[in-house]
Amino acid sequence: MRFVWRELTFDFTALEPVIFPRLIAGNVLRGALGILSRRVACTADCPGAPECPDRATCLYARFFDPAPAVSLPSGMVDIPKPFVFRARHLDASRMEAGGEFSFGLHVFTADPDIPAHLKETFASLEEHGLGPTRGRVILRNMTVQPHSCTLTPRETAPAKVQVDFLTPTELKSQGRLMDEPDFPALFRRIRDRITTLQTIYGEGPDFTDFRGIGKRAEQIRMTSCQIRTVGTTRTSTRTGQTHELGGFTGSAIYEGDLGEFLPWLEAAQYTGVGRQAVWGKGEIRVLAI
Repeated sequence: MRFVWRELTFDFTALEPVIFPRLIAGNVLRGALGILSRRVACTADCPGAPECPDRATCLYARFFDPAPAVSLPSGMVDIPKPFVFRARHLDASRMEAGGEFSFGLHVFTADPDIPAHLKETFASLEEHGLGPTRGRVILRNMTVQPHSCTLTPRETAPAKVQVDFLTPTELKSQGRLMDEPDFPALFRRIRDRITTLQTIYGEGPDFTDFRGIGKRAEQIRMTSCQIRTVGTTRTSTRTGQTHELGGFTGSAIYEGDLGEFLPWLEAAQYTGVGRQAVWGKGEIRVLAI
């Protein structure tokens, strides 16, 4: 099974002061993308999802509000959007007028129209502004870099890996949030996310041993776990309601026969794992030790 994605990088200059709150820079960017993508793609009288009459051709619907007719793996409630933000370096930062900043967007659909739509969408921040201060910014440049990886088991692999949870991560198992990232649950969430993204937006899954690899994941042991819980709140632009956000950060060490699991872990560095990964939550880094 081959997994493909594109890495888009957006470079900006602030025209006015811009604030990125603690832990939720990705959420600020996601909110701006949702609002401005629709303004760019849709007519003023569009009823929006699910009543939109042109969902098959509407760029907003195809990218930001997908609704394909597929069944989701157990434990997944919502259809995953085909992108994740990479902006943790902007958390709790302030850009003064003239300051430069960048962020990344990993895109999992090969739709050829999406990069140009995203460029037009983020260029409109010059008019509409960004963040709590609605500071105007100008898009200087956008780059697109294609990537791919294979999920084929490795013939040789380290017997021990460290997984760093770089941004707040929330994992569910049997309907409950987990206190620690034990390997079987972590791997199943990674497997479910990647195969679902591939099914909806890629060439379709060619992975057949879905249950078997999940069962074998139970043989991998977590030998060290150093995590802490972090949290903040966000206020919805649409409803004005305040929501609690959070998860755990830190690291865990896993040991065992990792040959067939390592490619999935490495791919998850680009997809994220767990709840609200689209904002940049659940960003991980995998290190052989």
